[in-house]
Amino acid sequence: MGLTVKQIEALPVKGKLYRVLDADGLYIEVAPSGSRLWRFRYRFGGKGKMLALGKFPDVPLKRARELRDDAKQVLRLGLDPAKQRRPPQGDGEAPTFEQVAREWVEAFSNEWAAKTTATRRGRLELHVFPYIGGMPISAITAQDMLRLVQRIQARGAVDMARRVRALCSQVFRYGVPLGVVDRDPAADVRGVLPPQGKTLRHHAALTSPGQVGALMRSIDEFQGSLVVRLALQTVAYTFVRSSELRRATWDEVDLKRKEWRIPAERMKARRPHVVPLARQVVAILEQARELRRGSPEYVFPGLRVASQPLSENTLNAALRRLGYSKEEMTTHGFRSTASTLLYENGWPEDAVERQLAHIEENQVRAAYDHAKFMKKRREMMQWYADHLDALKARR
Repeated sequence: MGLTVKQIEALPVKGKLYRVLDADGLYIEVAPSGSRLWRFRYRFGGKGKMLALGKFPDVPLKRARELRDDAKQVLRLGLDPAKQRRPPQGDGEAPTFEQVAREWVEAFSNEWAAKTTATRRGRLELHVFPYIGGMPISAITAQDMLRLVQRIQARGAVDMARRVRALCSQVFRYGVPLGVVDRDPAADVRGVLPPQGKTLRHHAALTSPGQVGALMRSIDEFQGSLVVRLALQTVAYTFVRSSELRRATWDEVDLKRKEWRIPAERMKARRPHVVPLARQVVAILEQARELRRGSPEYVFPGLRVASQPLSENTLNAALRRLGYSKEEMTTHGFRSTASTLLYENGWPEDAVERQLAHIEENQVRAAYDHAKFMKKRREMMQWYADHLDALKARR
C-alpha cells in the first residue's frame, strides 16, 4: 500500500542513514542530518543501481511515485533511467555543486567510518563550498577547478590541494550517472599538482601526522646545543619564519601576557605581527631565559658569539644532524606543516593566514582581522601545540 505523508514526516532521525520502502522500488532515505531523499532502486544490465529522485518535501510523495513510474517506463525500453534524465530539484533549477556534494556524502555516509564522513564534509565546507559550492555543477569547468586547487596550493598545502581535487572528482563522478553533469572536470587538473611523494614547495616539509610526530620526538632528543633544541621546538610550535625566530629579542616577548610581538621592520610584510604563545612555548622560553649567557638581547644567541643571533644555517644543519635531508624538511617547512595540519583539522582560513602573517591587500580588513581573530588565533595556537604533543606521543 505504501507510505503516507504523515508516516514520512514522522520518520525518526537516527545516528546513521537508513531507507524505508514505499513500493515498487521507491524508497525514502533518512540521513543523520534529518534530510529525506527519494531513491529508486532497480537493476540494469544485471547490476543493482539507485536513482536519486529529489528531496522530500520539495518533491512530494505523489510526484516521487510519478518519477518512479517514469523510470520504470524507461527500463521497459531497455534504457538506463540514470542516464536519460536529471533528477528534479523541486524548483526546476539546475543543481549546484554543494547540493550534489551533500547528497553524495549523505548517500555514502553509512558506508564510511564516522571520522571519514566528518573529514570529507569538513574539507568540502572549508575548501570548496565557499568558492564553487553555489555554481551549477554542470557549469563548473576545468579552469574553475584549477583556480580552486591553486588557491590551496598557494598556501603551501600541496597535499591538501591534492586531496581536495580528488574529493571533488568523486562528487563529479557521482553526478555523471545521475545526469546532472556530463563529465569530471576535476580530472583535467590532476597534472598541475605534484605526484604523491613529491612537492612544488620551495621549502620541503613533513605533513603526515606520523612523520610530524617522529620529527617532534627527534627534536626533543636532539643531542647538540640546548639553545638549538629550544629554537627548533619554538619554531615548530609557532611556525614563524627563520629570520623572525633567530633575531627574536627579549623585549619582544611578554611571558605573562603569553605574547610575542614582532616589530614591522623584522616582518616580510613590514607590518607588526603578534604570536600568541601556547603554554608549551612559554615553558621553552622560560628555559631559554636561563641560558642568556651574558646576552641581554637575543632569545636564541649565536653558538660562538652570544651577542649575535643564531646563524642562518644553524637550524637547517640541526635538521640534517637529526637525519632529515633538505628534500624532506627545512626550517621554513614548519610553516607548511602547520598550514596543512591546521586546514586539515578545520581551522578557518582567516585565522590560519593571519597567523602565518601572509599579506592582506585590504588594509582596512587587515585591521579588522587583527581584532576579530586574535581570540581565535590564541585558541588555535594552543590547540596546535597540544596537537603536536599528541602526535609526538604516538609510537
